[in-house]
Amino acid sequence: MANGNNQKLAVLIDADNAQASVIQELLAEVSRYGTATIKRAYGDWTTTNLKGWKEVLHKLAIQPIQQFSYTSGKNSTDASLIIDAMDVLHDNTADGFCLVSSDSDFTRLATRIREEGKVVYGFGERKTPEAFVAACDKFIYTEILRTEPTPAKDAPKAEAVAVADVRTLQPLIIAAIDANAREDGWAALGGVGSHISKINPAFDARNYGFKKLSELVRSLTYLEVKELPLVRPDGVTLSNVQIRIKRVA
Repeated sequence: MANGNNQKLAVLIDADNAQASVIQELLAEVSRYGTATIKRAYGDWTTTNLKGWKEVLHKLAIQPIQQFSYTSGKNSTDASLIIDAMDVLHDNTADGFCLVSSDSDFTRLATRIREEGKVVYGFGERKTPEAFVAACDKFIYTEILRTEPTPAKDAPKAEAVAVADVRTLQPLIIAAIDANAREDGWAALGGVGSHISKINPAFDARNYGFKKLSELVRSLTYLEVKELPLVRPDGVTLSNVQIRIKRVA
């Protein structure tokens, strides 16, 4: 499987259960993990409830997949997305999948894809059921992707997106440090972050009001943080953040 930004990703959108207003930011987030070589949105495009998607589809080169609602509800759309996902999986044309929905119906699809050794990134609102979140390698809540508009003069401030309580992370962070620490108690931040994400796929520093994990850990009074320069063979210096639990004097 390809690594990092070399990954070829299939972005499959449940348009019945996703918001067009955030899709541009969502695709920008996808680019952090790889290249979206397939971009498809599923829904009944003959209905008026998806009219907000039309301009977005053309602008972002997303292919609309028509699925008529033969019965009430959205099961037809779900089935069409799942069938296409399995076709892409068996054609081996993608290294990973981005499933965009807040619907738990895609839980089994996510686990099936992972069984084949492919990575799954989930995107959905905070209301997404825990089963679907846990079935993904990483899950990103779309609320944190919204770009804050510049308010007009004298205009009332927009309501802030709810931020999770960073104090709830303490047991998880301590366990991750213990699992990655050397004999002196220090652990590489990258390893700690990876460990946490394996336990909680929805973990993201942005959920707690921080842009980066390094900013989050520096705000925690029970941690010590140090940064050591790491020089690559080509002479480029990288940031090497180390953390450990504060020792009691």
